[in-house]
Amino acid sequence: MAKIRHVAILTKDTPRLADFYKTTFGMKEVARGQEKEGMEAIYLSDGYINLAILPARGRPEGIDHFGFEVESVQETGRVATATGAKQGPTPRPRDGRFAEFRIHDPVGTPVDLSEAGWRK
Repeated sequence: MAKIRHVAILTKDTPRLADFYKTTFGMKEVARGQEKEGMEAIYLSDGYINLAILPARGRPEGIDHFGFEVESVQETGRVATATGAKQGPTPRPRDGRFAEFRIHDPVGTPVDLSEAGWRK
């Protein structure tokens, strides 16, 4: 069975939102992304699921996408396509992102897929 392993939230102030989740829920910081335009991604974890706090950069704030750890991206992509995915598996950039591929579910929600998983 695939497992949800991360949720990504867009914000105009990544340090402030990360501090909220660290202070309120005791999440631990596990990584930071490259700083671009004065903002950087901050990755938190509860030891099981990661929370990616990402710069909004002009996009609406809030939940942006989520990700599953799967046994086989190829098989998951085949099933997703057969059951109505709007977009089959496309490779993610290898610029420090943790997911290897992304699909879009039947209503267009981005869903990351990874065989390797995320930092905990």
